[in-house]
Amino acid sequence: MDRQAAIDQILDHYENPRHYGTLEQPSFTEEGVNPGCGDVVRISARLDGDQRITEIAFEGEGCTISQAAASMLMEMVLGRTLDEVLVMDADELAARMGREVVATRLPCVSLGLRVLQTGARKARRAGPSLEAGGEADKMESSRGS
Repeated sequence: MDRQAAIDQILDHYENPRHYGTLEQPSFTEEGVNPGCGDVVRISARLDGDQRITEIAFEGEGCTISQAAASMLMEMVLGRTLDEVLVMDADELAARMGREVVATRLPCVSLGLRVLQTGARKARRAGPSLEAGGEADKMESSRGS
């Protein structure tokens, strides 16, 4: 993808975020902050019995890159299992966004992924009791993940 197409895609996801909002009775909710700039991303997800993401949403505040990356991440992970999410790295997301455009902003690119992976690790430890919002209130959000 050329540089202008990458910029256009980032702006589109920032201005028209996909899966933006909250879920009723999520399997887990996690929030994180990028301490360097104050960007915030909060992700909630609903899992099925195989710990596959069946619904996902995010809310946040921050720079264009962090919010567009969170939007793009939501599209990438819908339908994936927690195990698949846990092996993802920020390079995959940076490549999808246009590496040359976001290369100097990797903490912004990776914020949503770090938040999601923290929530996924907690949900995996909690086991299948978290499917479809089963015990979402027992999961606590953590800041600064």
